Amino acid sequence: MKEKNRHRFIWRSILFGTILLITLSGCLNPFAPSLTDKEANQNLIITDQKTPEEVLINFSYAYNFKDSLVYSDLLDSSFLFISKNFATDPVTDITWGRDVDIKTTVGLFRHFQTLNLIWEGTVYARYLNNEFTLKEVKKTFKLTLDGGLEYPPIGGEALFIFKKRRKSPTDTTGIWKISRWEDLSSF
Repeated sequence: MKEKNRHRFIWRSILFGTILLITLSGCLNPFAPSLTDKEANQNLIITDQKTPEEVLINFSYAYNFKDSLVYSDLLDSSFLFISKNFATDPVTDITWGRDVDIKTTVGLFRHFQTLNLIWEGTVYARYLNNEFTLKEVKKTFKLTLDGGLEYPPIGGEALFIFKKRRKSPTDTTGIWKISRWEDLSSF
């Protein structure tokens, strides 16, 4: 009799352990996703900037979350911003480099409670050299400031030139950064 009860206990323990294992393996903690899950890693908000399109994903992230560190990592050291000053007659160009652009963008981030940048479409994209290290992309966008309550949404076009930089001479992938941003909007 004791032998029979011992076998029952062992089988029940194995059954209980198996059910417990199956139950626990189906539980996922949404706040701690697996670091080795390839599918989850492909859906990260901040990209590795392996393509100009990934740079633009990080660009909208930086604006939408007002993240100046992410924004500063988008700009190449040779960065140039170009826009038009429609308040002058005749209209004049506004041009500045990387440091002024970061300072201006940080001011924009501080001034508005919320920013919502949406890339609406690509007008065109083309490589500018045979090495495929310079790419020009013209995008349409919509920028809403503070939910559009006080300021109407701004729609327009932006022309970007992206430059591919290699991290080292042996790097085969490199990362892309913005070397020129021309705001073509005419508010």
